[in-house]
Amino acid sequence: MLRLFVGFFTTKRIQEGVERIQKQSERFIKGKWVEPQNFHMTFQFIGDREPEGLIEILKAMQEVAQKFKAIKVKYRGLGVFPSFDRARVLWIGVSEGHQQLRELARAVVRANRQVGIRDEGKSFHPHVTICRIKEFDKKFLKDLLHQYENAYFGEDLVDRICLVKSSLTSVGPIYSVIEEFYLNG
Repeated sequence: MLRLFVGFFTTKRIQEGVERIQKQSERFIKGKWVEPQNFHMTFQFIGDREPEGLIEILKAMQEVAQKFKAIKVKYRGLGVFPSFDRARVLWIGVSEGHQQLRELARAVVRANRQVGIRDEGKSFHPHVTICRIKEFDKKFLKDLLHQYENAYFGEDLVDRICLVKSSLTSVGPIYSVIEEFYLNG
């Protein structure tokens, strides 16, 4: 079985901002910070699949990539999921390119639905996870979110989608790109 998702790996442009937030938060937020090489956006989590089913997914993603042009994104703002009181994920948001990314994610989900992959039913919110939170100080987190509410973290060109294998280990996930599909609509 392969644990799969479709996504985009960011460049390391946001790394400096993440390191600043991490240093500022070390006494107030306990959790697992994402390694810079693992910064990514997930368009769809597919879950466990048999290797034999990959060909259909690969064909579907190729078709999606042919319909979209590269998307310029600007990373801006800081937020949490699922809610402030139950914060489990700290993320950097997207200001420019937000709508185009949503359209791309919807196309990925539609194409995968046609090859038998069920949708999780969650609406796509463009973001890059930077920390999986275990414990946090509420006052500090509130101040941090306010401080970085409109902070600019850089920009990227989303010029491909990737089918990625995720291997969970005791030190964190290891991501392996199975195939990249360049956007050339």
